[in-house]
Amino acid sequence: MAGSTGSQIVDAANRLFYEKGFEHTSFAAIAEAVGISRGNFYHHFKTKDEILGAVIEARLRSTRAMLAEWDRDEPGPAERVRRFVEIVITNGADIRNYGCPVGTLTNELAKLDHPARRQAVGVFELFRTWLREQFEALGSTAEADEHAMHVLAFSQGVATLSNAFHDGEFVQREVNRLHDWLDECLADHTSPRSRH
Repeated sequence: MAGSTGSQIVDAANRLFYEKGFEHTSFAAIAEAVGISRGNFYHHFKTKDEILGAVIEARLRSTRAMLAEWDRDEPGPAERVRRFVEIVITNGADIRNYGCPVGTLTNELAKLDHPARRQAVGVFELFRTWLREQFEALGSTAEADEHAMHVLAFSQGVATLSNAFHDGEFVQREVNRLHDWLDECLADHTSPRSRH
């Protein structure tokens, strides 16, 4: 992939894969979104799988950058976890319309039995590791991974139901419940159980 045209292709493909799905996004649709000919397109990518690999790598890079920004901007691990929890509100409009970009892609690739599914799951693995580190920093060492998976499961469940029902009040209510659960985690580290 060379230069800014290659980056524009990846950006356009990333958005189209999210909005329309990997399988339903054609070379022509990506080329049209970028405003280039198909010939110029093939100069950068020969197959759709090559584009998919580049999209997943771009998502991994942007996720790492976002987590690094949260590490830098938030005063401590509790605030960082809360920032993750709020993502279903921060990205609410897209989630209502298209679901979670990570979950929808991994689900689609699993249905296709696509070899890139494992690579796509890497974004979830980044979140899981980062969340586990936050809980470890909060003193929940023994249960840090369990808590990380609970928060991930929360975000996926809320994203799925937000997409299904388009109910912003439900999303806010569930976010508030997870904040309450986090308050329990902070109050004592004796394995608080989810109340939802």
